[in-house]
Amino acid sequence: MKSKFFICVLVLAALSPVSAQLVASHASTQTPKTPAAGLQPTGKPVARVNGAVLTDRDLLREEYTIFPYARQHNDGIPKEMEPGIRDGAMQMIIFEELVYQEAVRRNMTIPASKLQGAEKDFRGQFHSSDEYKRFVQAEFHGSTQALRDKIRRSLLIDAMLKAEVNSKAVVSLAELRAYYNANPARFQYPESFAIQTISFMPPEKATPPQLEEARKRAEAALLQAKATKSYEEFGVLAEKMSEDDYRVMMGDHKAVAHAKLAPQMVQALSALQPGQVTDIIQVEQIYTIVRLNKHVPAGKTKFEDVKDQLKKELEQKKTNQLRAALGKKLRQNAKIEVL
Repeated sequence: MKSKFFICVLVLAALSPVSAQLVASHASTQTPKTPAAGLQPTGKPVARVNGAVLTDRDLLREEYTIFPYARQHNDGIPKEMEPGIRDGAMQMIIFEELVYQEAVRRNMTIPASKLQGAEKDFRGQFHSSDEYKRFVQAEFHGSTQALRDKIRRSLLIDAMLKAEVNSKAVVSLAELRAYYNANPARFQYPESFAIQTISFMPPEKATPPQLEEARKRAEAALLQAKATKSYEEFGVLAEKMSEDDYRVMMGDHKAVAHAKLAPQMVQALSALQPGQVTDIIQVEQIYTIVRLNKHVPAGKTKFEDVKDQLKKELEQKKTNQLRAALGKKLRQNAKIEVL
């Protein structure tokens, strides 16, 4: 599935944005839109890669791939983002052309059955054969062979990247475990407390009478807080009585690391079991009642719990490195002109 999507993107990158939108719209059932004003491509050359010409059609389609909202909302690319997106798109179309040329140099071929399957998938994006024919007429002057050549180009790029990047980016279980063992600090987590609070906050620079009033409000709430039997009951009370910002979330702070809590709060929570409620805790001028929902001692995440996500992360990092290395290698002896 991923390979088919990649091939479709590469094929569309060779087409005008209007036609590319037409094809892409079939997958999303959205009404096609035309490019924003001033973004109509003309076929003007924007770069040459070892003599092969890349045009503004290629560049604009890649810009839309990087920033799809330009097409979806018909607003174009924000001016402040244009230079960065244009540079990224230019580098991508040059990279793909270099990859394609290297695949040709290596005499890589695509089996006829695979080419036919890719062509069938591409045609399947259209609602009818007439619509497909109109598309081929508009983009390739009616030549299905020209479209087939674009699809073959995409398949060759895909095959080249699989050989030089994807297959080499696979991280084995042994490599994952070695990374895990070599980076113990990354997988350690601190002691934390999952808590709810009901807080009473006198004004800044409060007078003694104002502090006393806040204390009395806290004392009045304490009996009710101690009588709650569940997360929900304490949360409803927090919504009703608390004066801190967490009241709108039923007083729930989720998990808070030991280091982020006041010492007196840590001391009080350490003496509780989950579901129990502290007495009034004063932190500076704030009076707080806390319910302990969960206490998690410091520890280390097990390898089995992180290996899947770690595999994705390390393979993505390796993929990026391999792509960069491949691009650098292919550029060494290439003649590239940005026009």
